[in-house]
Amino acid sequence: MKVEILKENFKNGLNIVEKIVGKNLSLPILDNVLITTEDNFLSLSSTDLETAIKLWILTKIIRKGKAVVPAKFLSSFISLLPNEKIILEEKNQKLYVECNSFKNQIQGANPEEFPLIPEFLDLEFLEVDNKKLCQGLSQIVDIASPSSSRPEISGVYFIFSNNLIKMVATDSFRLAEKIITLGAPIKKNVSFILPQKPAREIINILEEKDGKIKIYFLPNQTMFEFPMKEAPRPQVQIVSRLIEGEYPNYEEIIPKKFKTHVIIKRDEFLNQIKAASLFSGKINEIKIKINVQQKEIQISAQDPDIGESHSSILAKIEGEPIEASFNHKFLIDGLQNIKSSEIIFDLSKEEGPCVLKPVGDASYIYVVMPIKST
Repeated sequence: MKVEILKENFKNGLNIVEKIVGKNLSLPILDNVLITTEDNFLSLSSTDLETAIKLWILTKIIRKGKAVVPAKFLSSFISLLPNEKIILEEKNQKLYVECNSFKNQIQGANPEEFPLIPEFLDLEFLEVDNKKLCQGLSQIVDIASPSSSRPEISGVYFIFSNNLIKMVATDSFRLAEKIITLGAPIKKNVSFILPQKPAREIINILEEKDGKIKIYFLPNQTMFEFPMKEAPRPQVQIVSRLIEGEYPNYEEIIPKKFKTHVIIKRDEFLNQIKAASLFSGKINEIKIKINVQQKEIQISAQDPDIGESHSSILAKIEGEPIEASFNHKFLIDGLQNIKSSEIIFDLSKEEGPCVLKPVGDASYIYVVMPIKST
C-alpha cells in the first residue's frame, strides 16, 4: 500500500476511529486501526468487538493495500506533523510515514488478524434527519445505567412504529422518552436496545452534520450510516451489537393522572435547585413544597454540617398542595435536557412518579421518582 493524503484529513479520521480503541491485554489487535485502500478512498476501521467505526477519506492511491498499526500512537504522532501532504507506505507489516523532513517507521501487525466488521448489503434501512436524531438521543443517552443484573436498561430502547421513532432510557429511578416524527410511515415495525457507548459515539461523531442518516437492521446488530456528499458511498459507519432481552413496559411507569399541575420558568427553577443542592448533604435530597394558595413552589435543603437553604418561585399551579423530596441530580438532569423557557411539572402523589416536560412540545417527557420517606 502507498497513498498520499493531507495531514488534516488523516488526523480528523484518526480522531474518530480511535474513540473506541482502548488498551486490550487479551486481544492486542483491538488496539490498532485497519487502514485499507478502496477505489480512490482510504478507509479507516476500528472495533472493540461490540462497536465498530469505519470511515472513508478521498485520497490519492499510488498502490493498493492495507496496514494495521496502533491507533492511539499513530494519532498522537500524526498530530505533531506539519500541515502538509503525508505519504503512507506499507512494507512487511510496517507503516512508513513521510512528511517534509519527517521520515518514520511504525511497527504494525498482520491485517489478516484484524476482526471482520459486518457489512450490511441489500438490507432494509430507514432514513431520518441526522440532527434531529442526534439532538433527541443527547436528551436521553446519559439516563441509561450500566447494569449486570438488568442489562436491558443499560442501553437506549429504539421503537420504530408507524411514522414515529421513540427513544427511551431509564436507570429505574428516572426515565426519558423522546419522539421523532417521520415524513412517511415505516414499512415494518422494529425495536431494539442499543448499548450506551455506541449511542454516545453517534452523537460525538455525527451531531454537527446536516443531512439524512441511514439506520440498518439485523436481528442482533444495527448500523448507523452517514453518506458522503461528493460520492455515492458512506462517509462514516457505526456498527453495534444489540443488547439481548426484553425492555420493561415503560409506558406503565408514566403516570396518566396527576394531583398537581405546575407551569414554571425553567431557568429560575433550575438555578434554585442548583443553589439548594449545595446544602443537600450526602444523600442529595432537596424538598419541594407546592403551595397552591400562594401560587409558589418552595425549595429547601439542609445538612447539619453545612447549613440550610430556603427559596421560593412563583408558578401557575392547579390542583392540590403536595410536598415531595427528590435527588437534586435527577431533577437537574431532566431540566437541562429541556430547552423551552417554561416547563410543566406534574406531581401524582408524595411518593409517586413525577413528570417534567417542555411547554408546547409533546415529543419529550422526563419521569422522576421522589425519594421515599423513611
